[in-house]
Amino acid sequence: MAVTRLLPIEADTYQRSALHGEDRIWTETNCYVDLWIEALHSLGIDPASGLAFTLSADFEGDQWQFVKYPTEDLRALYGLEVSEMNPWRGLEHHVEEQLALGRWLTAEVDSWYLPDTAGVSYGIEHVKTSIVANMIDRDARRLGYFHGAGYYELEGDDFDGIFWRVGVVPGALPPYVELVRMERFDLVDDDTLTARAQATVDDHLGRRPSTNPVQRMAKRFDQDIDWLKCEGMAAFHAYAFATLRQCGATAELAASLCAWLSARGHGTAIAGSEFSALASGCKSVQFKLARLAAGRDVDVVGMIESLADHWDVAMAALSDESGRV
Repeated sequence: MAVTRLLPIEADTYQRSALHGEDRIWTETNCYVDLWIEALHSLGIDPASGLAFTLSADFEGDQWQFVKYPTEDLRALYGLEVSEMNPWRGLEHHVEEQLALGRWLTAEVDSWYLPDTAGVSYGIEHVKTSIVANMIDRDARRLGYFHGAGYYELEGDDFDGIFWRVGVVPGALPPYVELVRMERFDLVDDDTLTARAQATVDDHLGRRPSTNPVQRMAKRFDQDIDWLKCEGMAAFHAYAFATLRQCGATAELAASLCAWLSARGHGTAIAGSEFSALASGCKSVQFKLARLAAGRDVDVVGMIESLADHWDVAMAALSDESGRV
C-alpha cells in the first residue's frame, strides 16, 4: 500500500510559522489554535490574517476562553469547509481515504503516543489533544501530523496507540473528528484577503465582551488565592494554563493580528502595543503565581488588575479604527 499524503512536506525539513517563533512571549496557545496556525501556514497563508477571533475572547467565570479558529471564519477567509465527521470505520481508514480525496481530518487523540510531546506527556500521562493528519502509511505504521508548534511524524507502537490498534479500552468512545474540505480553498490576492480579514475583525469586535474580562479574571483570582496556596504545584500548572496562559497567548495573537493589519495600512499599531503588554504581563504574573503556589506571599491579584487597562485601551483603539462604538 502506497503512502497517502496531501501536502509534500517532511517533518525533518518543515519550517514552522513565525507565530511559533522562538521570539514569541507565548510559544504555544492551545492545541487547536496551534495546529491551525501550522496548517494554514503550510497552505501558503499567513495565519495572522485569521486571528480576529481573539478580539471576542472572554473570561468565562473560572477560566479564560479556549479560543479556536471559528469554522465560519475559515470558510469566509479561505474557503475551507470544516465539519464534524463520524469515524465509523476506524480513524486510520478515514484518514487514508480523505487524504486521497484531497482533504484533511482533525482528530482528538491521546498525547501519550505523540513523540513531539516528549518530556511533557509522551509515555508519561494520558492527555487529550488535537492533530491534523497530512500523511499516512498504514503498512509501515507511519503518520505525519500537525500538532502544537510544528509538523511531526510517528510510527510503530505510537501509530497503533493513536488509532487504538492495541490496548483499546473496552467501551471507549470514538474520538471527535472534523473533516476539512479543500474543494473551495481560495488562495486570494493580498487586497482581497485584507478586506475579508477586516470583515471578520468588525464581526468579532461587535461580539467583544461588554465588561473587561481581565478585570473579572482578577476578581476570580482573589477568590481562589487561599485555595491555590493549599493545592500545590500540580494545581498551579492546571490553573495557570486555563487562565494566564490562555489570556496571555490570546493577547499576543491579537497583537499579531494588529501587526498584520498595520502592515496593510490600518491604524492598529496602538492596539497591538497594548495587547503585547498584556501578553507579557500575563507571563510575569504566571511566574509570581508559581511562587505563591510554592507558599510565598505575592500580590498576584493587584498585578492582574493593573493589566486590565491594556485590554480597555486596545479595544478602544480598535473600535475607533473600525468606526465601532
